[in-house]
Order: sequence, then structure tokens, then C-alpha cells
Amino acid sequence: MIGYVTLGTADLARSSAFYDSLLAEIGAARLMQSERFIAWAVDPSKPGLCVALPYDGKPATTGNGCMVALVVDSPAKVDALHARALALGATDEGAPGPRGEGFYAGYFRDLDGNKLNFFCMG
Repeated sequence: MIGYVTLGTADLARSSAFYDSLLAEIGAARLMQSERFIAWAVDPSKPGLCVALPYDGKPATTGNGCMVALVVDSPAKVDALHARALALGATDEGAPGPRGEGFYAGYFRDLDGNKLNFFCMG
């Protein structure tokens, strides 16, 4: 159902460097870009992630209660990607670990304060 998710940024160059490095760890690469946005995907036919300067010209803000969850295939990848995000300047929003039966996740906020997580099931 979801084609892509867009996160607002105040600094496209800084945000793109963060996501270029982080998303490369899961095989994602830039799919589209312009002077206002950049989109990454693992496969053009699967959902992607985009960062953009707000089109209305107002400051980018984070949503209260909004989060983007990025699926990976193992707890070890969750651990590694959470650590990589923090090394790139993200802030911790919940260390990797089990969150109920069969669900493992690590939460962080990107350089603009957007909340994300990496998770796996099973």
C-alpha cells in the first residue's frame, strides 16, 4: 500500500549525507532527486524513503506520534543499523531489543528530529 514516505528537512545536503550512508547499509540507493528532494529505495517497485525541503517554504517540523519503520531481516542488522545511525549523529529513542513476542526494534531520531526505527519480525 505505501509507495514512499517523505520526511521534512531543514538542510538537504546534511540530511542526504546521513541517509546515503545509513541506507547504503541495507542496499538502498538514490532513486530520484531534485534541488528540493532526494528519494532512496532498495528496489524501484518497493516502498522508498524521501527527504525534502518543505514545498510551502515553512520550516520542516516533526510530527508528534509519527514514525517511519524500516524492516530488515535480523536482530543483528537492527543492532548494527541503530548503532550506525547514532554514529552518524542521530539521537537514541530506544535501544535495540525485543518489544513483545517476535518483534525486535531499535529507535532513533534523524538529524532533523524525525523518528524512525529499524525492526525485524520473528
